[in-house]
Amino acid sequence: MKKYNTLLAVPYFMWLIFFVLAPVLLVVGYSFFDQNGHFTLANYAEYFSSGKYLLMTFNSVWYALLITVITLVISYPTAYFLTKLKHKDLWLLLIILPTWINLLLKAYAFIGIFGVHGGLNSFLGFFGILPKQLLFTDFSFLVVAVYIQLPFMIIPLLNALDELPASFIAASKDLGASATQTFFKVVFPLSLNGVKSGVQAVFIPSLSLFMLTRLIGGNRVITLGTAIEEHFMVTQNWGKGATIGVVLILAMIVVMIFTGEKKVGGKK
Repeated sequence: MKKYNTLLAVPYFMWLIFFVLAPVLLVVGYSFFDQNGHFTLANYAEYFSSGKYLLMTFNSVWYALLITVITLVISYPTAYFLTKLKHKDLWLLLIILPTWINLLLKAYAFIGIFGVHGGLNSFLGFFGILPKQLLFTDFSFLVVAVYIQLPFMIIPLLNALDELPASFIAASKDLGASATQTFFKVVFPLSLNGVKSGVQAVFIPSLSLFMLTRLIGGNRVITLGTAIEEHFMVTQNWGKGATIGVVLILAMIVVMIFTGEKKVGGKK
């Protein structure tokens, strides 16, 4: 039986080796070579000494943080409300459905909505508000990014809230706690694992956004994801692009460490 279980694990480990470990090692390897194929540490030296790249790093972290916070603020009450509904599976399906649509199609749909002659400006026109340039702004970028990331925050939060023992909440009320006290002392602490999982699912991808920064942000929002695309697709400087990729990988590892489950007494 043990040998049989080991054989079943072979495809999983092959997947990890060829589609996770190998690409990461390639990116790390490319980061130590210049455009002429010579080994160098100049890529890292330039990255950490360049104000331009440091500003991009700050922008990436800042926008990822904004997207995560806004998404969490919207998703938590939504997930909590869904746990109270009778047909929550149906509502959850409606929330998940947009994830089945290609990201590029959703981006172009929002271009039509936020354009000068788009749906939102047409709606505002009924109230006498003149058309405004809503596209290619921080506002439009954040709205679209939050919309796209919402399902990935709601699902882990819903799972965590759905697993809360009703007896804990009832006991809190029986002991005289108010609804607010029950939420902050019982509900929220017990749902922290869902919050952490949601933060990982949203913050990490948001660090490397590049399609939305171009199509919705109009390159006004410059992040490390934009720089990676520029170096790989335009300047063909794979070394610099890979260096930025390594920095993003390290940033993602740091985020996972801080949002991972803490072990208490040798147990999770």
